[in-house]
Formats: sequence, structure tokens, C-alpha cells
Amino acid sequence: MATPIDKVTPYDEFNYPVPENEFPKEGMSARAAAAVVISDEWTDCNPMQNLSSFLTTFAEEEVIEVAKRNMFKNYIDHDMYPQLYAQETRMVKWLHQLWNGPKEAEPYGTGTVGSSEACMLAGLAHKWNWRQKREKEGKDASRPNMVTGGNVQIVWKKFLRYFDVEPRIVPLSPGQYRLTADELEKYVDENTISVVAIAGQTFTGEDDDIQGIHDWLDDYEKRTGISVPMHIDGASGGFVNPFLYPDYKWDFRLPRVQSINASGHKYGLCPPGCGWVVFRERKIFNEDLVFYVNYLGGEMPTATLNFSRNGFNIACQYYIFLRLGFEGYKRIMQHTLDNAIALRKKLVDSGYFTIMNESQRIPVVAVTLDKKITKFNEFDVSNKVREKGWVLSAYTMPPNAESVRSLRVVVRPHVNHNVAEMVSDDIIAACKFLQEHGGNATPPKLHAHAAEKTTLTKC
Repeated sequence: MATPIDKVTPYDEFNYPVPENEFPKEGMSARAAAAVVISDEWTDCNPMQNLSSFLTTFAEEEVIEVAKRNMFKNYIDHDMYPQLYAQETRMVKWLHQLWNGPKEAEPYGTGTVGSSEACMLAGLAHKWNWRQKREKEGKDASRPNMVTGGNVQIVWKKFLRYFDVEPRIVPLSPGQYRLTADELEKYVDENTISVVAIAGQTFTGEDDDIQGIHDWLDDYEKRTGISVPMHIDGASGGFVNPFLYPDYKWDFRLPRVQSINASGHKYGLCPPGCGWVVFRERKIFNEDLVFYVNYLGGEMPTATLNFSRNGFNIACQYYIFLRLGFEGYKRIMQHTLDNAIALRKKLVDSGYFTIMNESQRIPVVAVTLDKKITKFNEFDVSNKVREKGWVLSAYTMPPNAESVRSLRVVVRPHVNHNVAEMVSDDIIAACKFLQEHGGNATPPKLHAHAAEKTTLTKC
């Protein structure tokens, strides 16, 4: 028999067992429900110490207030929330300009739920464009493929499987962890809908050889008459390269680059999940992918995979762009990169580690243990520093570089110089302990399907 509510004390409510396999029969006070939820979270890691993740974990109080004011707005309902839509449209134009889109072109793009949705939309646009071109020429359009490197993020493997596009994944090799033009001849053909190159890859933070790939595709078209577009996955580099390397041509300055995605919730400094996809010009996003609906109040176009979703990320990103401006982003990215370089130097100088990313574009430190270290491995180090609260990625590299293990530290803007020193000290202390006592961690077992082979689960 249930206890009458007027006889219930707060301590009674806190002690109600939470059902595991059935819906709760009775409710509880707001205070008690909050206490139960909070107590469930006690053993979760501190997001500020999760240096495995690229995702933003700090926001000014004003951002939080903006989020609160917009959390009940449905992003897709442009008729009811026209100013939210106007903010998104404005930001697409800003990003088109930031990524050096042609001035005469009509900017087109959208905010998305992280870069995953952005990548899917870009991939669909290239598939549709390729298919329509083939059909117009009277050619077979049933066997599309996409060329990427083995360092590609898992979302592209999802796209290839979900939307029935043949994966042409160029394997890596020890010491070579990015896509170059060296082996493209084996993979690119008339059925290639796009070559995806990465600006700021997940595994080591490096960029693919974007210029080299672009030049190879130019030469390929001269030899074969086949024009293949490029998509740049700038999930992590899209909000770093423009501010730190303005003369570096990775973006729409390269004519074959037809679309770019970036994660607003990574170095865009917006709370999760916020992503962006921007096209070189309006016609790149095929009109057949746009739907028009009128049942939310007025006719409006929709060109996203998700329909109803929270609108707070749009407003938060708008605040952050206005708050920081170009110069603010430049300062933040520079001090974040400086702290990453300081952390990297300290780890390498310790004698335990060898650097993996010789080109330090984004604030990511990827190291592997020196070959002389035999008593422990990178997984041991990751486990040991977890005792201090730090979460670091330890993983084996993708095919054909599985023999290489890596330890990765993502330095985000909230990691100041003092914290970077602390992290490096704790990593080195862990190595000293493990050198004396040994380790026993083994890489996690993975699904046997080679195309899905990855151990990087937090990114």
C-alpha cells in the first residue's frame, strides 16, 4: 500500500527504488527527482576533464541564458520563429565568406545536429548530382562510390552503408595517417561521386593533403574527361584554419571543393550538438532533396534529415559568433594551440613518447610510446591517468596501420596553460609508475567487419 503523500518526507522519496524494467508507477517531488538524477551521475566523468572529446564543455552564463530562452523552440518551425531562421541564414552567409566562397555565388547551407547530419546531407547532394548527370548522359547510374582515407570519421562509413554507396577507403600505413594523392589512381573512376578530404582528422589532428588531392583530380580530368568534386570534412579544422592559417588553401578557394562541413560544438565553441554544412553555391544542393511543407503555419522549405529539434544551438552559436568575432576566435585558437604545443613538448621531452602528428594545425596532441617501452602500453597510460579524473583516448590506428597504438589529448580552450602542465605531469607520472610496476591493459575487442574497424569511441 502506498504511503499517503502527506506522510512522505524528503528522505523517504530519495530512497524509493528506481525501477529497472518498468515505467515508474508513482511520481515524486521535483526536489527528490532532481536528487535521484544527480546521484545517478556521481560516477560519470567530469566533462571538463574529458580530453578525449572534441566537444565544447564550457560556456559563459550568457550562453546558458540564451539556451534557456530558446530550448522550447522547434528549429524547423520557421513561420513561428522567423528570427531563429534569420540567424541561421545569416550565419550560413558568414561561414561561406569565412571559408572563402565565391563572392558572386548565392550561399546555401544549414545548421545541423552535429557534423554527422552535415556529412550525410553533403554526401546525398553529391550522390544526386552524380546520378542525374549520368542519367542525362545515358550512362549507368547504379554503382556510385565515394573515395575517402582510412582516417575518415565513422559517420562517412555510416553514410556509405545507409545510402548504398560503395566505399572506396584508401588504407593507411605506419607513419602515414592521412589521405594523399599517391594511391588515388586505384580508387577514383567515373562512378566516384566525391572525394572526401579531412581538415583536422580525428586520429592525429592532421589535415589530408587537400591541395595535392585537388591537383591530382585536375590532372585526372585532363586525362579522362571525368570531373570529380571534393567535399571537405572540416569538423575540427573548419573553425581553426581560417583564424590561424589565413593563407592556407583548404576551402572554397580550391575550385573542386563543392561543400564543407564543420562542427559548431567543437572548435566553433557552441554547446553540443551543433553542426554546419555549407555549399559552394546554391545549385550544388540538389533541388530534389528539398521538401516544402505548410502544416506548421506557412509554406517553408526543409532540407535536413532531422525535422523537429531544439533550436537553442542556433541561437547559442549566433551569440558566440557575435561575442567573439574573427579576432576573438583568432586569440582563443592561438592560445589553445600554444597550450597543445607546450603539452606535446613536455611529453616528448620525457622520453616516453614519440609524436605522431608532425604538422600541428589543430590543438590535438597524438603520441605513441617509444619503441623501447615494453612494460606497458598506451591503454595502460589511459587507465592510470583516469585515477586523476582525466579521460584520454587510447586506440589502435585503422587498417592497415593497426599495429600502431596512440594516445590522444584534445586541448580545448578551457584547458589553460596551468591545466596543460597538470595533464602532462600526470601522464608522465603514470608512465613512471607503470615502468616500475608494469601494466596489463589490452585493446578492446572490435567487431570483425573490417569497414567498421575503429577503437576511437569518444570524439
